[in-house]
Amino acid sequence: MTKKSLLVLLGMVMALMLVLAACGGSDEPASTDEDPDVEDPAEGEGEDGDGEEAASGEPQQGGSIVLSTSGEPVTFNPLYSQDSASADVIDLVHASLLQTDEELNLIPYVATDLPEISEDGLEYTYTLNEGVLFHDGEELTAEDVKFTHDIFINPDYTGPRAGDFDTLESVEVVDEYTVKFILSEVDASFDTRSGYGILPKHILEDVPVADLEEHMEYNRNAPIGAGPFEFVEYVDGQYIELVAHEEYFEGRPNLDKLTFRVASDSNAELLMFETGDTDYMILPATEYATAETYDHGRISSTLALRYDYIGWNNDRPLFQDPKVRQALTMAIDRQLIVDEIMDGRGEVAHVPASPLSWAYPESAPEFNYDPEGAKELLAEAGWEPGADGVLEKDGERFSFEILSNDGNVVRRDIGVIVQQMLGEIGIEVEARQMEWGAFLDQINPPNYDFDAVVLAWGLATDPDPTAIWHSREIENGLNNISYKNDRVDELSDQNKKIIDQDERAAVIAEIYEEIANDQPYTFLYYPEQHVLLSNRVEGFTHHPRVNMYKVNEWYVTE
Repeated sequence: MTKKSLLVLLGMVMALMLVLAACGGSDEPASTDEDPDVEDPAEGEGEDGDGEEAASGEPQQGGSIVLSTSGEPVTFNPLYSQDSASADVIDLVHASLLQTDEELNLIPYVATDLPEISEDGLEYTYTLNEGVLFHDGEELTAEDVKFTHDIFINPDYTGPRAGDFDTLESVEVVDEYTVKFILSEVDASFDTRSGYGILPKHILEDVPVADLEEHMEYNRNAPIGAGPFEFVEYVDGQYIELVAHEEYFEGRPNLDKLTFRVASDSNAELLMFETGDTDYMILPATEYATAETYDHGRISSTLALRYDYIGWNNDRPLFQDPKVRQALTMAIDRQLIVDEIMDGRGEVAHVPASPLSWAYPESAPEFNYDPEGAKELLAEAGWEPGADGVLEKDGERFSFEILSNDGNVVRRDIGVIVQQMLGEIGIEVEARQMEWGAFLDQINPPNYDFDAVVLAWGLATDPDPTAIWHSREIENGLNNISYKNDRVDELSDQNKKIIDQDERAAVIAEIYEEIANDQPYTFLYYPEQHVLLSNRVEGFTHHPRVNMYKVNEWYVTE
């Protein structure tokens, strides 16, 4: 596809969206998985050159700000969340043992320091800060930490994070402010699992673990944490309101109130910012040039710890042959997508890792844009043009649907462009968007009811690939494309047992090589993340992974 034809196609898409808007047609808002949307290319810089805003004067107490989101949260329980619209609220309401700073280093949070690790590497002991209070005034203690992490290893746990704790044997309360994690085997990544929000035992201990995922009285209506902001109200499709936690252990936040306003899509978010109705939004690259013209706002940019991708459901016969998946990638001009949709603010991806990671490989198999080569691979796999030009094999047409979530303009455009590009090599594609909650329900366990999805992964600070790529994560984990590779399973099991970082990086690089060769995803790009801020908001620090980072330090100037 040429640059000219891509621009024409995008123009047609935008014209159609304007017609729909004029007719009043609008689906329910949906998340932008890692932007909010979950879940990033050449390193970007913030206003002071490193992603951090320089504060003007002393922080002021009081006031409120309004943030926008095009995603409806699914749950405010950190043990079950897997979307960033939920995670943004969770990070404000809940507190965890550790967190990461903007350089992706682990730092203490509720814990007073990093864990004390036994000589054999099987015991991690944390000491807690005293006087950490939940929003209802009860003190957070080692009992709450044990209660929270026991859920992950309970056989009745139904969330997607059990794989993160497959080496955790037990949790022991040493005393009121000391807790010990005992592992069954060495796990080099275990300390990075200490970022989950701590739940209040006194509120949830009587809820059976099997019922906890659906316990909406807590998960949606009244979550209680020990984070800097208290949950007040969530009105579906309209707003989420939080207020300052007066007894927050790190000191009362500067702001009195935060409100998330739910928008139908990023275009609506931008309009709300333009009119002064909001103070903050994650800015799509497609709107960067427009936002630069706003006198009342500024843009902060950084390389996000993330990659965007198209996931092929390997359980569907169409996508079970690696040659076919390689051909699909070769038929998609990802550089053109980066140049035109992302306005050049990205870098074509080839592996499931970020350039920010210490395990990012020096090389890996690459399947660059080559539509003629794609046709040859498809022919080798038995696909030949039918009477109408659509590829056929054994009487089956190469025809499928590619899904993305409502509200994400970039993913919508990618779906339409991929539809056009694959159509040029004889593959019939229907691009469709769905409301965020219904979308997640359809693509995740136990349904897995999709052909292909456009999504993004917001990556963990530890590069362990197990949670997404191990075959045991298919049934109830994050491997929703049903990818299976025995060598990947074997190496994934090995990598966490290796303490030496260089040795471990070599094993992880081999995993990436296997995955890149199999192409279970078409890895699209590493994007920059852009945040659009009102000039009245100060104290902002841009984190490559956490949208709601140090919000307790934000303040407003009136």
